[in-house]
Amino acid sequence: MPDLWRQTIGRPLVIAHRGGAALARENTLAALRAAEAEGADAIETDIRQTRGGILVCVHDADLSRLCGDPRSVGDLDLSVLRQLLPEVMTLSEALAASGQLGVLLDFKLGDEAALLRVMEEIERSGAKRRVLLGLRSLPLIHAARLRTDDLAILAFLDAPDLVEQAAAAGATWYRLWQAWAVEENVAAVRRANLQLAVMVGQARSVALAEYPPFPVGEVDHAGLSRIAAIEPDAILLDDPRLLQTSRLPAAK
Repeated sequence: MPDLWRQTIGRPLVIAHRGGAALARENTLAALRAAEAEGADAIETDIRQTRGGILVCVHDADLSRLCGDPRSVGDLDLSVLRQLLPEVMTLSEALAASGQLGVLLDFKLGDEAALLRVMEEIERSGAKRRVLLGLRSLPLIHAARLRTDDLAILAFLDAPDLVEQAAAAGATWYRLWQAWAVEENVAAVRRANLQLAVMVGQARSVALAEYPPFPVGEVDHAGLSRIAAIEPDAILLDDPRLLQTSRLPAAK
């Protein structure tokens, strides 16, 4: 198949955030399949690890929000985690179940050893051309790039002005929050020859007044229209159906 993350298709790629969290329980097989049925180009899922080192698709560090249990994912064996979250997927299961869909992996850990195991699993699954590896620090981007020169890497950094550093470390994509997607920042991404992904909404834990009034993953038609005007290469959102009806203009 073509390398999804190194080509342009004349419109933004539709990435279903947390597997398609508006369609089914987040980061589950049901969400993934629903997102594919609704025309998503890719799904995004989160990577953490259990006490036994099993890589799993869970967003939060603990289970308070998901099932009212305050214990952390890293303190639980997979068998216990599955008692609490029966639909939880391992990374290997997610890569196998995603078929021909693109997969954006949001690596939530700061552990380089765990990162290398993620990369080994990507290689073992034969999904390298489908995967965009999302990393949250410049050292991790650099470490991943030292290991391979043919894996697409997205910089999930906490500021809009680290574009040059991300490119130098080996990123091929850069994430801008919707509120950061202004002319100056978009131009910086383009100058660095990086592809641009826009994440809709705002981080729930940092509710800034200048952000759109929606939690992460949610957006309205007006917001999508403003995002379309900057011609991103991809848009992350919970509900891929919104991009079926918003008539986003083709990228130039």
